[in-house]
Amino acid sequence: QVQLVESGGGLVQAGGSLRLSCVASGRTFSTYRMNWFRQAPGKEREFVGTISWSGDNTYYADSVKGRVTISRDNAKNTVYLQMNSLQPEDTAVYYCAAGQGWWTRKPPDYGMNYWGKGTLVTVSS
Repeated sequence: QVQLVESGGGLVQAGGSLRLSCVASGRTFSTYRMNWFRQAPGKEREFVGTISWSGDNTYYADSVKGRVTISRDNAKNTVYLQMNSLQPEDTAVYYCAAGQGWWTRKPPDYGMNYWGKGTLVTVSS
C-alpha cells in the first residue's frame, strides 16, 4: 500500500513558477513509476509527466514540455514537479500517482495504482 500526499500548490501570477511535492508512505515507493496529472474545472484529468523508478527517465505531455521538470528522491520518498512559465491555462488540481506501468487514457484510474488527493494550482493573468 502506498499513500500519496501532495503539497506546494497555491496562487501564482502568469510567468511565475511553483514546485509541487508528493510524499509517499510505504516501503515500496522506489519500485513505482511516479506520475503527475492535472484536472482543470470542467475538464478531464490530463497526464502531465512521468518519471521512472530510478529517476533516470522522464516523459512529458506536449502541453507542458519545456516548462516542467519531474524529479524524485527515493531516500525521501518524494517526487517533485517543478513548473515554470506558468500560464492561466495551467490552472488545475494537480495529482500525484504511482503506477507499476505506463499511464493509460482510461479513466478513472488511468492505469495508476495509487493517487493522492491533489493540490490546487491557480495561475492569475
